This record gives sequence, C-alpha cells and structure tokens, in this order.
Amino acid sequence: MLRPWRLFLLGCVLILFGAFLASAIQTAGGIQVKDVRFRGANGATLSALVYIPSSATPQTPAPGILAVHGYINSRETQSGFAIEFARRGYVVVEMDQMGHGYSSAPAFANGFGGPDGLKYLRSLPMVDKANIGLEGHSMGGWTVLAAAAAMPDDYRSIVLEGSSTGKPYAMDGTPAWPRNLGLVYSQYDEFSKFMWGVDRAQDVTASPKLKAVFGTTAKIVPDRIYGDIAKGTARRVSTPATTHPGDHISGEAIGDSLDWFGRTLKGGLARPADDQIWIWKEVGTGVALIGFVALLLGTFDGLLTLPLLLEMRRQSSAVIAWRSGGWWARLGLSAFVPVLTLFPVFIIVTVGLPASHLFRQTVTNQVTLWALVNTAITLGLGRFWSRGPTARFYDRWGLAALSAILTVGAGYAALVLCDLVFKVDFRFWVVALKPMSLDQWSIAPIYFLPLTLFFVVTLRTLHGGLAVKGDGAAAQYLTAILALAGGFLVFLGLDYGILFATGNLITGFDPLTTVIAIQFLPLMSIIAVIAVFTWRRTNSYVPGALICALFVTWYMVAGTATQAI
Repeated sequence: MLRPWRLFLLGCVLILFGAFLASAIQTAGGIQVKDVRFRGANGATLSALVYIPSSATPQTPAPGILAVHGYINSRETQSGFAIEFARRGYVVVEMDQMGHGYSSAPAFANGFGGPDGLKYLRSLPMVDKANIGLEGHSMGGWTVLAAAAAMPDDYRSIVLEGSSTGKPYAMDGTPAWPRNLGLVYSQYDEFSKFMWGVDRAQDVTASPKLKAVFGTTAKIVPDRIYGDIAKGTARRVSTPATTHPGDHISGEAIGDSLDWFGRTLKGGLARPADDQIWIWKEVGTGVALIGFVALLLGTFDGLLTLPLLLEMRRQSSAVIAWRSGGWWARLGLSAFVPVLTLFPVFIIVTVGLPASHLFRQTVTNQVTLWALVNTAITLGLGRFWSRGPTARFYDRWGLAALSAILTVGAGYAALVLCDLVFKVDFRFWVVALKPMSLDQWSIAPIYFLPLTLFFVVTLRTLHGGLAVKGDGAAAQYLTAILALAGGFLVFLGLDYGILFATGNLITGFDPLTTVIAIQFLPLMSIIAVIAVFTWRRTNSYVPGALICALFVTWYMVAGTATQAI
C-alpha cells in the first residue's frame, strides 16, 4: 500500500530537510527572524521580515539596515543580504515594497513604501538611530532613495545594488546626495542603458550621469573611495562579475555591500566580507522546492489508489509510429514559437494594456495574453497536422478536477506549514513559490480560466502529437522538456552567451522581459514533468493541465506585483 506514496514521502522528507536547513542558516548565531506587519501612509499595510541579532537590545542598540527587493520580487529575495547583515550585528528590516508580497497594493505608491520602511526601522528600540543603512536592489534602490529623499538626516549610508539615481523614479544624484553612496553595479547588468545611460554595464564607470554623482569628470576608478565618509559625501562603485538578477546569488556582490556598511556604519561586528553562509539557505529552500514538485507527483500517484479515483488509472498510449520529418517540425514549432511570441506580446501589454481593476497585475497580464496567443497558434497549426492518427484520451473532467485540487492543495498546505514553522518559502534564485495573501486569492480566479485553456490545448497537443510508440519514460520526459522548455534554453544560452562574450545584450531593448524569461526555463521544465507523469498514469492530458493551471496561477499571482486596486 505504501508503494504509490513513496514519492509523496520523499517530497515530505525533502521539504522538511530543506526548510529546516534554511531556517537554521537564517537564525545562525541566535538571530531572531520575525514576520511583521506595520502601518504606512494612507492606511497601507506593509510586510517585512525583521532579523534581530542576539547582541541587539534596547540597552545595547545596534546599527539598522532597511533592505528592499526589486520589481516583481518579494522580501525573501534579499535574504542573502539580510542574513549576512544580521551576522555582522545589524538589525535588518527586509521589506516587501508596495504592491509586492504581503504589502498593500498598488505598486509604486507612497515612494514604493520606502519612507514608511525607514520610519518603522527607526521605531525599533534595539536600533541605533545614529547608524542606519539603506540597501536596495533594482527598484528596491529607488525605494530606499525615496526614503533618503523624505528623511535626509535619518540614515548614514546607502548601497544601491543594480540601481540608479535620477529620473523617472528617483531624485537626481549629486556629490552630496545621497549620503555615503556605495554603488554595486555588475559587469553584465541588463539594465545599464536605462539605469546609467551606457550600452554596456562594463562601461558604467564612464557614465556621465554617474560622474555627476561622484563629482568628477574623469573615468571613475572601481573600488576607490571618493569624497569623505565623515561628511557623508563618500562614493564608491564596485563591479562584480555577474548579472542584474545574479546580484542575489553573488558572494562578490553581497560582499561589496557588507564592506561598504562596515566602513560607513559604526557598531557592527567585525567579520570578513567573504565570510558568508547565506548560500546554504538558498540550497535549503531549493531542496524544499524540489521536494514540493515530488510531493505534487506523489500526492497525485497516491490519490489514484483511492476507490473514488481508482478508475482514472489507465495505461498511456501513443499513436505516433516513428519520428518523421513532420514530428521534428512539430517539436521545433512547440519549442520556438512560444519564444518568438514572448517579446511582442509583453511589449504590447506594457504599451497598450495597463493594469486595471479587473486585471490588476501587469506581468500576469503579459503571461496570460502570451498563453492565449500561443493557444490560438497551436489550434491553428493543429489543422495542418490533423490528417494523421488521432490519439484517444480517457478524459473524466470531474475526477480530474478533484484530483488536481487535492494534489495542489497538498502542496499548498506544505508551504503554509513551512512558512508558519520555519519562516521560509520554497525558492531558488528567481524561482519562488509563496503562500497567497487574501488579496491575491481574490485576483487569482480571473487568470485561472485562460491559463487552463492554454494548458488543456498545449498538453493535448503534446501527448497527441509528440508521444511516440515504444518510447520509455526517459524519452517521454525528455521530449516534453524539449518541446516546452527547449526553445527558452536555446534563446537564453545565445542571449547570455553573447552578453558574457561582448558585454552587449541582444534583447537590451526590453531587459525586463529578458530577465523574466529566465523563469520560463525551470517552470516549463516542471510543467513538462507534471504533464508526462500524470499522462503516463491516466492516459489523459486533463489532470496535468488542471494541476499546471492551478500551480502556475498561484506561482504568478503570489510572486509578482499588483499595480491596480
């Protein structure tokens, strides 16, 4: 009886081990991590994780740092920074900016939440008000700059990670503002044109805009300190060898921020900048994420042993006799059409379809329209391939829906428990799965229906048009991964290969979509695994389509920004 549940049990073990490891790392040395909510301007609620070292008390206050993530991320994205700040004796407020995570919508409001975050940090009794640091990545940099502009005398130094001063979202930088600026700008940052007006991030030290902030007309020398720390006019730029999203998993980028605050804030604990343990927290939540996928598959497999769902279990069958030229054409179209449509659809939504009261999340709108466009293309192309043998699926929609709800529900329950017990979510780098807020629960249904249509059409086409008779499990999984994720693998390999070789990003006209595309590779691979696993056990595309629709809707709505209310 336990055999069908073995994968479920493995998922539970991986989740518990990963969550425990992640929690142990972020609390190492007696650090407390508290999940808090506080009131901001205009009645907004803001969310944060507060890291409190054991050395920080009302009697012995410690330096404090406000750490803020970038656009369409959440507070946990900054955990590498927060863990290392706290290990050096700093109290850290790791905040969800407005419209992200569990902070009130809309995004971009109230200075992104930055002034409210700084006020909250300064209200904590264990924080030394004379030694406050601000750190933000990308749009998080504009969040802390908004705090610096609103409260110019209430912080001592600032680190901008992959961010910039100036329009359209921040005040222009000068040799005197912001105070004691440390800029960490990576050599392969995708946003260099937008941030600092240079085509290649490697040329940021020659940026006229940055020279104005440093008060010099000469090319800036990396790692040299300009100005005076005591007067608040110090400036330094460092250029780690990574990308814009790579800042979060770069020991060099994190170390540069540690070094700057060590120089500009007083009262921290002396620890070398390269003494870092945060990566093990990333490993832990990554293991938990793998365990989550195993848990989903194991739950579904186990459910098929129950009397109510037992009749769903069927041996899968394929109708394609061999890999003809038409088969390879279908594989190529399945892999590359979604990549070719990505940028046009995303740009159309950005330019012409702003978030509204009904469709409140811009990035989710982009993905949903992209899914609908590819659904239409798949249906259109299907008419040209309909002369071959037709696959016969065993489709019981009611039972499939029940199995999908129970399967994803088990995964959601596991995540909620880990969030409550360990204060961690499931993530690795840019792929992150979080419990949804009440507001996000109200947003999700509007996106679930079109995404369900996309997965129904996509997975029916996958199993009906690419499954080959006689293929074993490995060939079936590989085929599905190539069909759904192979195009993104080729695109990202070429795009970033050229970036690393030349410093130029081919898709630099839309760097945000480029960064978002990174998530498609692991997500589409996970979808391929779920699709094949469920089909092999039911000879139906429907359970996999419904599981994927629930999972992806949850993933997107909980993990991006809400721009409208």
